[in-house]
This record gives sequence, structure tokens and C-alpha cells, in this order.
Amino acid sequence: MKIAVVGTGYVGLVTGTCFAETGNTVTCIDIDQNKVNKLKSGKVTIYEPGLEQLFERNIKQERLSFTTKLSEGIKDAKVIFLALPTPPGEDGAADLKYVLKVADDLGPLLEDYTVIVDESTVPVGTADKVRQRIAAKAKVEFDVVSNPEFLREGVAVDDFMKPERVVIGTTSTKARKLMETLYAPYVRQGNPLVFMDERSAELTKYAANSFLATKISFMNEIANLCELVGADVDAVRKGIGTDSRIGKRFLFPGIGYGGSCFPKDVQALAKSAADAQYEFKILKAVMDVNTTQKTKLIDRIKKYFGGSLKGKTIAVWGLSFKPHTDDIREAPALYNIEEFLKEGAIVKAHDPEAMENVKQLFDSKISYFDSAYDAAEGADAIFIATEWPEFRTPDFEKLTSLVKARVIFDGRNVYELDVMKEQGFTYFSIGREVVNG
Repeated sequence: MKIAVVGTGYVGLVTGTCFAETGNTVTCIDIDQNKVNKLKSGKVTIYEPGLEQLFERNIKQERLSFTTKLSEGIKDAKVIFLALPTPPGEDGAADLKYVLKVADDLGPLLEDYTVIVDESTVPVGTADKVRQRIAAKAKVEFDVVSNPEFLREGVAVDDFMKPERVVIGTTSTKARKLMETLYAPYVRQGNPLVFMDERSAELTKYAANSFLATKISFMNEIANLCELVGADVDAVRKGIGTDSRIGKRFLFPGIGYGGSCFPKDVQALAKSAADAQYEFKILKAVMDVNTTQKTKLIDRIKKYFGGSLKGKTIAVWGLSFKPHTDDIREAPALYNIEEFLKEGAIVKAHDPEAMENVKQLFDSKISYFDSAYDAAEGADAIFIATEWPEFRTPDFEKLTSLVKARVIFDGRNVYELDVMKEQGFTYFSIGREVVNG
């Protein structure tokens, strides 16, 4: 099948590459000429495990191509995916200007029946708006489908190739058959294609991400309570996680959630509810908790150093919002670095993939190092903001020889308390006792 994907960000590039992997001919379209040139030359523009191999194979097989021209990219395409950014506006609502601009442009370009797929995370009613925009200029039959993506950065390729479920919003029998054919190779093991109307599909994505964000914030509140009453959040997490009604995932406390999805999707759902004159009280609490949680350790760090961080060197381990990605959007590390700088501290940072992106924000205000050990050398404290696997089993003897003081502030509960006691480190984490080295 000939497919077009408009947008080559995390979602668009993974989508286009994975559709090509099952034999489809895919053209990805982006207005960024520099990005398109890189993609044409065989360079993947994002870090996503497993993507590069598929990308190179499908370019070589001429199933995957790139262009900046919409008319060229959608030529003969039976399905056009819109994988465009929907950033939050000042009021928290998703900004649809990119989606609607492409919808305006598509109308006069369609030459035969086409299915237009909203893959971006969009508010309820967006499919109707896209349909109206296209219909204003279209001369052929078309359908607009809502097909929200559920790709987790760091495992996006696996999520696409072996999805737990595929949600498809359409009331068109013709569009449904086409989408069933397209997704058939990905659900051969029996995972469901869940069909519903367009508005329900649009709301499903926001509901899923907001529920997961709620689990995270709830556990962070439990962790904060644990610290006050002398309980251990790890024990509580295991105790409730074995309940099948709750489940084990998204119960790990820390310094809040970030990324391109949870923050903006929670905001957008709250705004959609407000527009419908409904006060979504839980979501307001979720956002408030997450805002506070991101910099929760700052006061502890200041207290440890007698109230001032001026002149202190902090080694920040981890900059991306989660491991296995270079995405720094809403990353808690960034908020903490800003606080360190405000307090007059010196920041030495390391991340396996995200340093180039952080340099665009902080430039020379902080220092960047190719290894966690180099960042730790001469540091007064280590601050862990992202739970990259390489941080889990460091050479503590080597680390001891590098740092000024053996103190770690861990925003992701990377280490077991017994290990920190054995190593003689002073160790602050989330929802657990403080280890005094």
C-alpha cells in the first residue's frame, strides 16, 4: 500500500519506518529542509533504540523516502497520516495550527478516495474540524480517521510492531476495511484492533495518558507521606503492585514525570473539560503534585550544605526525561539545573544521549562530560535525574576517589539502601530513609 506520513518527529519517523518494514511504500513529508536532507542521506534524526536498523534497511529497499513537498509526498497515497505537533497553548489547550494548516493544503491535492488519519494527540472534535477543512476544497471522496498513537519513547519500535492494541476511530465502513488491512500484519498474535467513533478515539488517548500520570503523582504523594511517617515506599509499592486491579507499572516514585506526552496531555484534557464546563478536579491535583515534585530534592540539598549552594559543584547524572531517549521536553533534570544555577552552584552534566539537546538550552552555563565518572570528578554531590541503566552499578570505589564528598541525591531511587550503607555514601532518595554515610 502507498502511504504518506506528514511530520517526521518521534511519532512520524517511527510510523513511516515501521509501515515500510511490512512492505508498504512510504513517503514521509516535513517542511524542515535540513531534516529532510539528513534523512535522505541515511541519517536518523532522533535517538530511538531499534529504529536505525529498520530505517537503513527500508531506504535501501526503496520503500522509505522523504520530501518537503506535500503534493509529491501524497501522490497516489491511499492513506495519509498526520503526525504533527500539537503543543500546548498559554491556556493549556492543544494548538491545532499545524494539523489544520495541512488539512487546508490537502483538500485541492486529493485525486482519488483517500483516508486521512489523525495520528497526533488531538482534542475531541478535531476529526470534525479536519474533515471540514479538507471538504472545503476537495473534489473527491475521502474519510478522516482518528488513530491515536501509543508509542513510548525508548521502546517505540516494539510498541508499533507489536502493539497491545490499536485504537481506530471511524464510522466509515470503507475506511475501516482499509485500516484493518493496513494494521493486519501488526496484530497477528491476536492483540485487538479496537474500533469506535472518532470522538471516543480522540478522548481515549488523553484518558490513557492522564490516568498513567495520575498513578505516578499518586505514588509520589505516597512517597512523600512515607518520609513523614517512617514507612518505605518500595515496600508499599510492592504491596499494592501485586494487586491485579492496580498492577506493577507506573508505581515508581521520583521527581515527577516529563516528556512530550504526559504534561501536555493532562493539561489539554483539563482544558477540554473546562471548555465543556466540567471541573476535572483530579487532573488539577495531578498537575500541582508534579510541579512540586520535580524540584523536591532542592530543599534537601540546600539544607545538607547549610542553606547555600553557592560555589558547590553538582554532578547531574541524566538529562533526558526518561532513559533510552534523547528527548528533554519537560525533563525534571532541566528544572533542577535551573535551580542549581540560581543558587550559584556549578553544574557538571552527563547523559548518554541528550547532551546535545541540552546544550541548545544552557549552552556554556553548565559543563558536559562524556562519562558519569568525568562529571563526578571534583563534585560536592551527585544528583541523579534519569535512571539510565549505566548508572545502576557504578564502580563505587572509583567514584569515591573522584568526588569531594560521598553524597548522592537520587531522584529516581536507583540504588538499594543496603548498598549505599555498605559503600559508605550519604544517600537521599524519594520516600525512603536517609542513609548517613
